[in-house]
Amino acid sequence: MSFLTRLLGLLAVVLAAVVLPAAPSLALEPVGISREDVAIDLATAVDIYRNRGASFQVSTVPGADGIVRRIEVEANSPNSSGDWAVFALANNTDVQIDRLIVAPNFRLAGSGIVWPDLGSQRIASVTPSEGFGLERQPSSEADVFLVTLDPGSVITFVAEMASHDLPEIRLWEPNAYKDTINAYTLYRGIVLGIAGLLAVFLTILFVVKGSAMFPATAALAWAVLAYICIDFDFWQKLVPTMPGQERIWRAGTEVALAFTLVVFLYAYLNLNRWHGVLSAFTLLWLSVLAGLGATAVFDPSVAAGLARISLVATAVVGLGLILYLSWLGFDRAIMLIPTWCLVIVWLVGGWLTVTGQIANDVVQPALGGGLVLIVLLIGFTVMQHAFAGGGFSGGAISDMERSALALAGTGDAIWDWDVVRDRIFAGADGDSLVGLPFLTMNGPARDWLPILHADDRDRFKMTLDTIIEHRRGKITQDFRVRGNEGHYHWVALRARPVLGSDGEVVRCVGTMKDVTERKKAEERLLHDALHDQLTGLPNRELFIDRLDSIGVLAGLHAGVRPSIFLIDLDRFKQVNDEFGVATGDTILLTVGRRLKRVLKPQDSLARLSGDQFGLILVSETEVAAIVAFAESLREAIKAPISFGGREIVLTGSIGLTGWTENTPPEEILKEAELAMYQAKRFGGDRIEPFRPAYKGAGSGRLEMESDLRRAFDRNELSLAFQPIVRLHDGEIAGFEALLRWEHPKRGTISPSEFIPIAESSGLIVPLGQFALEEASRRLSDWLKLTPDGDLTMSVNISSRQLIRQDLVQDVKNALDRYQFPARCLKLEITESIVMDNPERSAKLLARLRDMGVGLSLDDFGTGYSSLSYLLRFPFDTLKIDQSFLRDDGHPQRPIILQSIVTMAHDLGLSVVAEGVESEEDTVRLRQLQCEYAQSYMFAPPLTPEAARRRLQDRQMGLKRAG
Repeated sequence: MSFLTRLLGLLAVVLAAVVLPAAPSLALEPVGISREDVAIDLATAVDIYRNRGASFQVSTVPGADGIVRRIEVEANSPNSSGDWAVFALANNTDVQIDRLIVAPNFRLAGSGIVWPDLGSQRIASVTPSEGFGLERQPSSEADVFLVTLDPGSVITFVAEMASHDLPEIRLWEPNAYKDTINAYTLYRGIVLGIAGLLAVFLTILFVVKGSAMFPATAALAWAVLAYICIDFDFWQKLVPTMPGQERIWRAGTEVALAFTLVVFLYAYLNLNRWHGVLSAFTLLWLSVLAGLGATAVFDPSVAAGLARISLVATAVVGLGLILYLSWLGFDRAIMLIPTWCLVIVWLVGGWLTVTGQIANDVVQPALGGGLVLIVLLIGFTVMQHAFAGGGFSGGAISDMERSALALAGTGDAIWDWDVVRDRIFAGADGDSLVGLPFLTMNGPARDWLPILHADDRDRFKMTLDTIIEHRRGKITQDFRVRGNEGHYHWVALRARPVLGSDGEVVRCVGTMKDVTERKKAEERLLHDALHDQLTGLPNRELFIDRLDSIGVLAGLHAGVRPSIFLIDLDRFKQVNDEFGVATGDTILLTVGRRLKRVLKPQDSLARLSGDQFGLILVSETEVAAIVAFAESLREAIKAPISFGGREIVLTGSIGLTGWTENTPPEEILKEAELAMYQAKRFGGDRIEPFRPAYKGAGSGRLEMESDLRRAFDRNELSLAFQPIVRLHDGEIAGFEALLRWEHPKRGTISPSEFIPIAESSGLIVPLGQFALEEASRRLSDWLKLTPDGDLTMSVNISSRQLIRQDLVQDVKNALDRYQFPARCLKLEITESIVMDNPERSAKLLARLRDMGVGLSLDDFGTGYSSLSYLLRFPFDTLKIDQSFLRDDGHPQRPIILQSIVTMAHDLGLSVVAEGVESEEDTVRLRQLQCEYAQSYMFAPPLTPEAARRRLQDRQMGLKRAG
C-alpha cells in the first residue's frame, strides 16, 4: 500500500506539470523552516499570478504524503484586484512552530524616483491549503498574519493581493518581530521628539526675530516633522486616515519638503536684494511646487516624483549659488557650506535607496534621522545670526537724525538706507550735488545699479552685503554715479550701520560728497607720471611695461601675436630749425593724434622720445592686414599739415618687427629700431620689416640697387594683373598692371622694398617704361579676345615719370606700336604725385587727355582730396581708397563714401572702389551706383597666362550663351 501511495503521488505531480505548464517552478518549492530561523525573506519564493479574477485555482506542492492537490480560493474583498501570490512553507522540525507573515505597506528602498510607489495595503487575506484562513494581526505599518505549522507539515499559501506590487514579504519569529518593532519605536520616538522641539524652537525664534530667514527655516522644520510623522507611522495616531489616504499625505509632505527648501535657500542667501531675475525664477519654481501640492490629491505618484526631482535640482542649483557667493566673500553662504554638503550626501543616499541599490532595514529610518540632523545644523546656522552682535538703545535713531541735520550745512548729501524695508533715501539741501539723479537714487538698493558705473557695481553690492553680514564696520567707498547730464560723478560715501535690539543691521546712515575734482587731480598726477605731457600718449616706461604685459598674454594665448612698430619722422630737425620749437611741438601733437586715430582700442601708441613713436599692434595678425595697417600709418604721416598759411609735408621711416617668445621687451624694441634705421638708409618714407641680418651687417641698399640694375638684363622683372570688375554684372572690365621682382636668391621682393630704391637711384624711369611697354603688349593681345574692345589696362605712373617730357612720347610710341585704342590705356596717378608740381602736372595731363588716354586719380581721400584739384586736372576715373570701406566703428565712413561717389558722378567721373572685403560691401556699392571694384575678393593679381585664360573662359561663355 505504501508503494501504491507513492506511485499515485508521483503520477499526480507529473499530471500537474502537464496540466499547469505555466506555473513557475519556484512556487512549487516549499521554504523550509527551523526553530532557529528568526526572519526569512520570502520574496524569492513567491509566485505572482496576475489578472486571474475573483476565483483562483492552483496546485499545491506535494504534502507530507507526497500528493499534489488542486485547491480553489475565493476573494474575500469585494473589489478584488485579480492578482494572487502563492508560496509554500515546510516545518522540518518535530514541534509546532508559530510564525508571522509580514508584508510592509510602504518601503522607501526601491520605491523609484518618477512615479514612485508610495505604499498601500499589500495582502487582503491569506488562505492555506489546509485548515482555515490566516488571522490578520493588528498593525498600521504592515499586513501581518499569524501562521501555525504542525510538525513535518508542508502547506501551500495563497495570498489575495490588495495592490499590484509586493515589494517585500518576510516570515518572522513573533518575539523577534516584536523586539525589532520596539527597538525602532524607541529610535523613532527620539527622532520625532528632536524634530518637534526643533520646529517649535525655530517658530519661537521667528516670532522673536522677525527676519525673513527665520520663518523660512521654521517652515522647513515643520515640513521635516510632517515627513517624519508620515514615514514613522505616527501621523495616523494624530490624524486618523482612511486606507489609501496615506499615499496622499506622503506625497504632500515630500512636496512640502521641496517647497520649503527652496524658500529657505532664497531667504537665507537674501537673493532678492540684487537679483530680480532670480527672484522671478524662484517665484515661478514655487508656483509649480504649489501646484504639485494640489496634484497630490489626484495623483500622488506624479506629485511625489516631481517633488523628488525638485529636491535634487534645488541641491545642485543651491550648491552653485553657495560656492559663487562664497567666492565673493558672502558670509552667509560660507556658513551654509557644511550643511549643504550634508544635504548633498543625504540626497545621494536617498537616490541609492529609492533606486534599490541600498535595501537594508536600517536605511529608511537612517534617512529620516539624517533629515532631522540637516534641519538641526540649519537651526544652529541661523541662530548664529539671531544671537550675534549687541543691542542698540531706543532713541538712537533720533540721535542719528540730529547728526544728519548737523551735517546738512556742509552741503553733503544725506544717505540713509532702511535695511528692513530695503529703501534708500538720498538728498541734499545745497547745490554741490545738484547734478546727481536723486529721484532715481531713492528706492531699493538694486535701483542704484543702473546709474552706477559698470566697474563699481560689484564693489557697491559687496560693501553693503558685508556690512549687513558682519554687523559692524564703516562704509568708506568712492564710486561713480551717472548724472542727469549723462556724465559720471565721483561720489564719496561715508556711512556706518545701525544695529537694532536683536543685533541685526536695521539701517545704514551717512553722507555722500562729490569728489570729482579731487579724483581728476589724482588721475592727472598718475597720468603725468606715465604719459608724455605734450601729446598725452604713454611714455617710454609705460610702453615697455605694456610690451611686457602683451608678451605674457602672447605666451598664454596662441591667437595673440602682436607687431611692434617704431616710427621716426624724417627731417624733423629741419622743421624745428626753420619754424621753431613751438611749431615742432604743434606738429608732433598733430602727428600723434593722426596715428592714434588709425589704431583700434586694443592697440597701444606711445611717444618714446623727440620725434619717435612706438606702437603695439594687437588687433591685426594676418600679414596682409599688418601691411595695410603700416601703409595707413605712412599715409597718415604724409598728409599735409597747414600752419601759418603754409603746408608742411612730413614723411616717416617705420620699422616693424613681430613678436618672438622669450625675447625681452627691450630687445624687441631694439629690433624695431634697427628696422627703422634701415628704412632711413633707404631714403625714408617707407616701411621696413626687421631682418636678422640687420643685427650683424650694415645696410644692403647698394647691393639691392646693383641687383635691380641687373634685373632688367636677367628678365627678373614681370607684371601681375589684378582684374577690375564691373559691379552690375561681375564681368572683367580691365586690369591694373603691378610690378613684380623675383630675385634669384632672395625670392620675391616686395615693391615696397625696391620702389623707394628705384626712385632714389633714378631706376624708377626704366621701371615705368618697362611696365608701360609690357602692359601695352598684353593689352594689344587680350583685346583680340574681346571683340567689343571693352577692356582697359591701368598703369601706375611715378613722380619721376610725370615731370619728364618723355612720358607723352612713351605713351604715343606704345599706342603706335601695338595699335589699340587710346581709351583702353589708363594712367594711374596718386594725389601726392600730382601735387609735387601741380602746374607742370596739369599741362602734362592735359596733353595725355588730348591723346585720348584715360586718367585715373588713385588713392582718393588719403591725401589732399580737394574738390578744386578734381576740377583742375582732367581725370575721368576716381579710385576710392580701401580705408573708406572698412568697418572700423566710425559711423561717418558710409556717409563719406556716399558723398565721394555722388560727387564723382556729378563731375562725370567713373568710380573704382578698392579693397572690397565682403558681399555686403558689394551690395552697398551697387546701391551707390559705383561702376567698378578691385580687390582680392574678386581676384588676386594674376600672371599673364592666368589673366588670358580668364578672358578666354569669359569669351567661350558668351558664345555658349549666344
